[in-house]
Amino acid sequence: MNLPHKKIGVAVIVSEEGQILIDRRLPTGLMANLWEFPGGKIEQGETPQDCIKREIKEELGITIEVDRALTEITHNYSEFIVTLYVYVCRIIEGEPQPLECSEVRWVTSSELNNFEFPQANQEIIDLLQKNLKLN
Repeated sequence: MNLPHKKIGVAVIVSEEGQILIDRRLPTGLMANLWEFPGGKIEQGETPQDCIKREIKEELGITIEVDRALTEITHNYSEFIVTLYVYVCRIIEGEPQPLECSEVRWVTSSELNNFEFPQANQEIIDLLQKNLKLN
């Protein structure tokens, strides 16, 4: 059986103080109410970087700079396969607003364990907690 394969651009947005922006998914749909690193589905012909900039503008109303690739993760869920293209980013303009999510929050890497994330995100959290120099 061929599972659908989703390709997702993911932003690890880091503040000047080294905090990381996370958002909470809406209370409906797949993985409702879980926390996540913002991002979204890569459209046909779009690079992960372009996708991340577009999605962050739509979801959070801010302009970001995509700094560098952090990692690429492929995770198999029972209903689909997901590949996350994860980039370290910083805000150029604006304050994050929960436009397409229920809440946004700045946290330290050590606080990430206090939030419930989709399984595929665990690898990103592990990387961030291995004292990755984000600035």
